[in-house]
Amino acid sequence: MKKTIVCFGDSNTHGYCSKTGGRFSEEERYPCLLSNLLGNKYCVQEEGLSGRTTCFEDPLHESMSGISAIYSCLMSHKPVHLLIIMLGTNDTKERFGATAKNIADGMYRLARKAISLSDAFYKQVPNILLVAPPPIDKRYTDTFIVEEMGQGCAKKSKKLAAHYKAVADLLNLHFLDAGSINGISMSPEDYMHLTCESHKILATSLASLIPDLLRQQTDY
Repeated sequence: MKKTIVCFGDSNTHGYCSKTGGRFSEEERYPCLLSNLLGNKYCVQEEGLSGRTTCFEDPLHESMSGISAIYSCLMSHKPVHLLIIMLGTNDTKERFGATAKNIADGMYRLARKAISLSDAFYKQVPNILLVAPPPIDKRYTDTFIVEEMGQGCAKKSKKLAAHYKAVADLLNLHFLDAGSINGISMSPEDYMHLTCESHKILATSLASLIPDLLRQQTDY
């Protein structure tokens, strides 16, 4: 059987293109590129939603809490061999009033919820890769997106990787700091969404990691 990988995230998983306000194509989005790189022994599922948070309910947009969506997501794709979570950018919005530590606590709650859903995982063994999203560039305040995000987002987002690493260590999760990958950059239109080239770079980095993360798993 193919090994199922679920990419659970926000607009950077959905493939939002800052230049057009639309979506990158299947030839450009990182989950699709990852699928091509890994080959036909894997089934990569895109589960990205623009605006999604770790656990915060958004008063302006419905159904944005990741912790409320993770059950149906995992159960609909079972058996899941690997869950990739890349969230936290939207949690920095000023209207949530959350610190970087608060956001990491939200990720802890989300990861714990995913771990508890062992029935959704291959052989009931949760296998999770926690990805700290690339941080928002401080220049976002000079773009249109500041009206949506508010102030202080870049500063908080830069602190997430260290906090997420602590969460991953505590819960025995795999960890990747996407912001540390050489060449990753944010679109100059808003400085918070990945460029097309960065989707390629992220996919390539993940493709190099995933076989080792799944090496202990065998088919039925």
